[in-house]
Amino acid sequence: MSFSFDTKNELCRLPVQKLCCARAEAYGILLYCHTFSASEVRIITANENLAARLPRLFQRAFDVRFDRQPEPSGGEPGGKMVFQIHAQKKLDHMINLLGYEPRQNLALHINFAMVEEDCCRAAFLRGCFFAGGSVTDPLKHYHLELTSSHLQASRELGALLRESGYQSKGMSRNGSFVTYFKQSHQIEDFLTLIGAPVAAMKLMSAKLEKDLRNDVNRRLNCDSANLDKAVEAARSQGEAIRKLQAAGRLIELPDKLQQTAALRLEYPELTLSELAEEFDPPVTKSCLNHRLRKLVELAEEL
Repeated sequence: MSFSFDTKNELCRLPVQKLCCARAEAYGILLYCHTFSASEVRIITANENLAARLPRLFQRAFDVRFDRQPEPSGGEPGGKMVFQIHAQKKLDHMINLLGYEPRQNLALHINFAMVEEDCCRAAFLRGCFFAGGSVTDPLKHYHLELTSSHLQASRELGALLRESGYQSKGMSRNGSFVTYFKQSHQIEDFLTLIGAPVAAMKLMSAKLEKDLRNDVNRRLNCDSANLDKAVEAARSQGEAIRKLQAAGRLIELPDKLQQTAALRLEYPELTLSELAEEFDPPVTKSCLNHRLRKLVELAEEL
């Protein structure tokens, strides 16, 4: 199952209790479902847990039953399940409870009076996510979106989210209107708000895992680069020392430089710190670096 599917399953385990929250959640579903008009409600889902939740939710929110809904078995696993209301009396009742005028053209927008309380706002956003939401597997990348066919509702959802502290963005796609986040912490907060803390924790864990992996890769790349530099420096030093030997200049140098040259030729694979420990008594890394640089400079003068 997808991360998005698992998140909705987690949300489906939340109880349907308070009337105001049930109505707010159903309201979010209606604004983001397949069809919500003055003549029809059509909700389509492939999630069996959501299919089981919808009848209880609408019964609690509006005291209505769907005119058409799948059998309890739900048909084939993963198949589309359709819920419909087309009885005009039921539709008028629901529309009236949501603050619209049943006999006027239904221009869908968010009735902010329905989402004034924090609990109702969270329930409303949960409903939007149930019907039009998706969240990408955080091991791939961070992206949560809510898609509606209603432009005004989508714009007002963006305003509602910004008012709640979420920096969402909007775009149109194939005739639909999308509100989305790409910041991991915003997605974590949103999932926690709507009642999916387990999904939020999985996202947080995935982010920590990715950050740790990236940090390890950066360290490995840095270590590799430093090792390449050390190998190249040791090679250059060895060439310089052999050049001084061939020219007969090495035996003319002070004992400390001759000792340094001999140890570098004997241990070409050692780092400066390791090579400094081979001296008796040991010398500092800075001192050794100065001596080797002097040998290279003398070789360049030949």
